Formats: sequence, C-alpha cells, structure tokens
Amino acid sequence: MKKLIAFLMIAGLFTFGISNLVVAQEEQAQTEQTEQVVAPQETPAAAAVEEVASVVQNDAAPVTFRESIKKQFIDGGPGFMGIVLVILLIGMAISIERIIYLTLATANSEKLLKGIEGKMKNGDVEGAKQLCKDTRGPVASIFTQGLIRYQDGQSLDEVEKSIVSYGSVAGGKLESGLSWIGLCISLAPMFGFMGTVIGMIQAFDDIAAAGDMSPTIVASGMKVALLTTVFGLIAAIILQIFFNFIASKIEGIVNDMENASISFMDILAKYNNK
Repeated sequence: MKKLIAFLMIAGLFTFGISNLVVAQEEQAQTEQTEQVVAPQETPAAAAVEEVASVVQNDAAPVTFRESIKKQFIDGGPGFMGIVLVILLIGMAISIERIIYLTLATANSEKLLKGIEGKMKNGDVEGAKQLCKDTRGPVASIFTQGLIRYQDGQSLDEVEKSIVSYGSVAGGKLESGLSWIGLCISLAPMFGFMGTVIGMIQAFDDIAAAGDMSPTIVASGMKVALLTTVFGLIAAIILQIFFNFIASKIEGIVNDMENASISFMDILAKYNNK
C-alpha cells in the first residue's frame, strides 16, 4: 500500500511538472518563431508603437505570480531548469510519502500502555498481545514482539533484548528515504550552478561573436545564467524544509518508542509473578 501511494504521488507530480515543462518549451518555440517572422517587417516606428502598446497592456493587466514564474523558467532555459524541476518533484514525492507514513505510524502510547496494563493485571497476556496487533505504529509492533517472547516463557532480560533489537529495526524503517531527500537537496543547487557556469560561457561566446562589450549582451547573458542557480537554491530550500520536518517527526516517534518501552518493561516486571 505504501509503495502504491508513493508511485501515485510520483506519477502525479511528474505529470504536473512535465506538462508545465512542455507548455513552457512550446511557448518559447512559438515566441522565437513569431520573432523570426515579424523581425524583417519591423520598422522603428512600428517598434515604438509596439513598445508603447506593451507598456499600456502591462499596466492594464498585471502579471500574476504563476505567469512570472513561467516567464523566468523559460528565460532560464528548459534544459537545466527542467532538470532542477524534476529533482524537486522527486524530492517532494518522497517527502510526502514519508510524511504520510510517519503520520500513520504515530499512535497514542499512553492509551496503549494503559490497555496492556489492564490486560496484564487480569493475567490476559493473549488479550494484551491482540490489543497490540490491533494498534498501528512501530510502538505496538515492538510490544507485540515482547509479549510473544514473554508468553513463550523467556526471561525479562531476553524480552528486553528482543525489544531493543526490534526497536532498532523499526527505527531504521522510519529513516528510510531520508538519504534520497538529502541527495535531491544536494543535486538541485549543483545543477543550478552548472547551468550558471554554462550560461556564463555562452554569454562570453556572445560577447566574442558580437565583438563588443555591450551592457545589453552582458546583462541578458548573466540573467539567464543566474536564473538556474536561483531555481536550484529555491528547490533545495523547499526540500530542506521537508527534510527537517520529517527528521523532527522521526525523532519524536523514536523518543516515544524509548519511553514507552521502559514503561512496558515496568509493566511486565510488575505482573511477572502474578
């Protein structure tokens, strides 16, 4: 079920992201084609009229945030910007899957311990074990393993060792996927910087081809080059927030597991001779 949820989220995010990428590429191609057709027919007067009309249109209809982001995405180039977008989508898909898993893994340990103590007080070990099986989360799974060994007649030391061992395994499952989120956090700005370096090289090539150190050529080339870095850093910041949130949830669940395990062993020791 967990893998199915992760697959559906990744597929949905990829569909959304790739569709936006394709739309951006098509708009860029249409813009370039329009410029190629219109350029030979332009005159200084027509250019001035078009500029005035553009200013009036911009004043009448303000650019929305989504349109602004799409424009910056197109200006940065679909190549490296698309790679950064894919990395962001993968990292977000893994993060959302982890958040759902950790939310489902969270349970009321105090209520469970009270239920176990009530069963153990009446000598109903099987009922306590069934209560743990009916409760979701790693804490209940750890208690189930302890009760199975306790019911088999093993000593409290052996039960405690099994709880510690199974707790380590459960903790490892909670941390699954964090390394991939960390990888996405590292890759997003790296590809952004790579796009910046390649964009700067292209800008210098344009300067060399023009044979003039024109501010327009330098400014436009540097803008395109730096946009990839900006988007890479934004993607890394978003994923870092998800990473810290997930790490804090894992830390809370692990602390709850440790505290609940101590209380569980106290309950077993209290009713061991009854």
